[in-house]
Amino acid sequence: MPPANPRRDLRGSVAIVGASESNRIGVRPDASALTLHAEAAKNALADAGLGIKDVDGLFTAGVTSVQLGEYLGIVPRYTDGTSVGGCSFIIQVEHAMLALAAGIINVALITHGESGRSRIGGIGAGHRGIPPDSPQGQFEAPFGTMGPPTLFSLPATRHMHQYGTTQEQMAQVAVSTRQWAAMHPMAMMKEPITVEDVLASRPVCWPYTLFMCCLVTDAGGAIVMTRADMARGLQRPPVYVLGTGEGTEHNMVSMMADMTTSRAAKVSGKAAFEMAGVSQGDIDVAELYDAFAFTPMLALEDLGFVQPGESGAFVADGRTAPGGEFPMNTNGGGLSYTHSGMYGMFTLIELTRQLRGEAGERQVPNANVGIAHGPGGMFAAAGTLIAGNANSL
Repeated sequence: MPPANPRRDLRGSVAIVGASESNRIGVRPDASALTLHAEAAKNALADAGLGIKDVDGLFTAGVTSVQLGEYLGIVPRYTDGTSVGGCSFIIQVEHAMLALAAGIINVALITHGESGRSRIGGIGAGHRGIPPDSPQGQFEAPFGTMGPPTLFSLPATRHMHQYGTTQEQMAQVAVSTRQWAAMHPMAMMKEPITVEDVLASRPVCWPYTLFMCCLVTDAGGAIVMTRADMARGLQRPPVYVLGTGEGTEHNMVSMMADMTTSRAAKVSGKAAFEMAGVSQGDIDVAELYDAFAFTPMLALEDLGFVQPGESGAFVADGRTAPGGEFPMNTNGGGLSYTHSGMYGMFTLIELTRQLRGEAGERQVPNANVGIAHGPGGMFAAAGTLIAGNANSL
């Protein structure tokens, strides 16, 4: 008979052994999307003490894995181009785990590169128009939605209506995140801000002001994974995969069954916590995708850290800021560190550094178990990773 929970057998079987950004992030008119992929891949492999020739599993989104493999000089045994938005790279951790645990591959490389600001090659280049014959072109765009600020605002305004969530509470997310960014050497925005500063910044789309919206940057990032037995012989402390989850829900945000909750996030979060065998109270550090200030608030509810409608009060007093009891988005997040368009990779990089104890001034004390989570599209998909260091096994 099969075991009662076969996913639990995978807990700790693989590990992240390398993680890094591209050489520089922020404004990179000198670099195409593929260049940003390549820089990050080279840096992450060097971090792991491995080389291109060691990679036999290639995972990416944005560009195709064929393009990337050719550019990097990799002929992989296994390839994955899952692309469901910014959480694609978090989801690919689960896919890489399965391929590694099955013995199909030995070293998995997951890469991201996006010229979101300079628009040099790949996603972010050229016209971002919505085809008129697409579902969005027929049933959303004619009613005035155009781009993420107008779409991500809909769940936020519904949450405000249903639960009394306020702009001030969302503004505190931006303030707390900026405090973390001030301690990150690569963060784009470091100047301290207040709730009043956030509310007074330029209106973008109700309820969002400019400082509640993510940055638009050029950036690359990558992680390297292998099996636990191999990981222990490499040069960096392994960060073990304890639990994973993924889910998809709808195509258009207008089809979201309930705009105050993401069913995809609930599915992915439940799977990750069950596999990891931990509870919300065991999480020492959280990296939650923040395309907008409200985005991580919804994640707090859907992942079970707070009850529905309680995220506003939870973040309002600086609980997620440095020194707070719930360290969240410790790299400065998409709001202040970087956001090239598909941010999920950077939750993985920061979680890896925190669990290794390598986050410098922003290091969370005794960070042994952490979570990375994000949506894809307009809350259409979700990916969740729970990871830990040797103390978590």
